[in-house]
Amino acid sequence: MSTVYEAAALLPDPAELRVHLRALAVLDATIGDDPQFVYYTFDANWGPGEEAALMDNGSGDDFSVLFTSAGVLIRGFDHESAMSPYGTEDDQVWPGVIDEVPVTLRPLLDDLAFTDEHMGITRTRVTACLWRETGDTAWRTGSAIDFPAGRADPDGASHLFRLLTHRSPKTIQAHFEDYYERPVPLDAIRHVLAGHPVTPAIAAALNPAAGRK
Repeated sequence: MSTVYEAAALLPDPAELRVHLRALAVLDATIGDDPQFVYYTFDANWGPGEEAALMDNGSGDDFSVLFTSAGVLIRGFDHESAMSPYGTEDDQVWPGVIDEVPVTLRPLLDDLAFTDEHMGITRTRVTACLWRETGDTAWRTGSAIDFPAGRADPDGASHLFRLLTHRSPKTIQAHFEDYYERPVPLDAIRHVLAGHPVTPAIAAALNPAAGRK
């Protein structure tokens, strides 16, 4: 079983995570032909003093990584998870997932972008949650989550955060080649992941068709 606990052990520190998420957004925007269909985006002006890295696979799964002066909050939602609020008896977040989120970061979960209302019930779309307050030295999660038995990825953390916990250029390359169904040069992937600017040559390598339009 792979859960948010394994993800917490594999995530980099917040500064490195922010650089990596920005790079994923740049890669997706450059490789893709239509901004409506990208997985990864980065909003440097999400709110006052807040930045947001977002993933939406277009099939009902998404995550947000919110960077604030108080720390970082990661919220993931797997729509097929047995831990989804839509599948629980009381339509609430699975016990233990967000109960221990510190008060400094808790308001981030109430963002309307991450909640849904149906038949008078407001649900926070979350099956996996991690956080790290400023000054902390490790990622935190709920300490006593009773995961449903018989599922390899019960909270969705393994597939939701895969490109955050497995950050090698070859893993990133494989994702984009699979999604866009065409080759993506590894050297160009490495260039962007290293934080270098996208030059015309790198842009052309990542999306040769864009230059011919």
